[in-house]
Amino acid sequence: MILPIFAFGSPVLRKKGELVTKETPGLKELIANMYETMYASSGIGLAAPQIGSSLRLFIVDGAPIDTIKPANFKQTFINPEIITEWGEEWKYEEGCLSIPTVREMVSRKPELTIKYYDEDWVMHEESFEGMAARIIQHEYDHIEGVLFTDKISGLKKNLLKGKLSNISIGKVNHDYKMKFPIKK
Repeated sequence: MILPIFAFGSPVLRKKGELVTKETPGLKELIANMYETMYASSGIGLAAPQIGSSLRLFIVDGAPIDTIKPANFKQTFINPEIITEWGEEWKYEEGCLSIPTVREMVSRKPELTIKYYDEDWVMHEESFEGMAARIIQHEYDHIEGVLFTDKISGLKKNLLKGKLSNISIGKVNHDYKMKFPIKK
């Protein structure tokens, strides 16, 4: 089932996600719905808070990015914990399904090691680099209550205030299902 993406200004996007347990009701269905929602929205990552669920869960599928390594970068991250990030920060333009039409340059470390459970509750500890690391960092921020707009300069934030305010009331072009925190 395709779920609505919660827009900028929704309180759930600012909450730190709660731990997922094996007993979390409907977990397999939630994950399946998240993939369906991400694909319907043309996304490459989606965190549970973006669909209104304050859980430490996100999914990624880097297939639309030709140069991504590993090439089959489609994974579910349950209760992830970034252990370390390293390397010289690099800037890249990021966007977010919760903040349609806004794209800004964000600095991130190029490599990371992360611990997480997959959908079968198998624990993994893996290292990622480049775009795969960036996608993970972006989605991980979501489960920490952080948005990519928090990582840009104060001047840029001020320039975006009107646009972000419009997004929160639904005055934005989008071609996927969304839920806005403020009614027009």
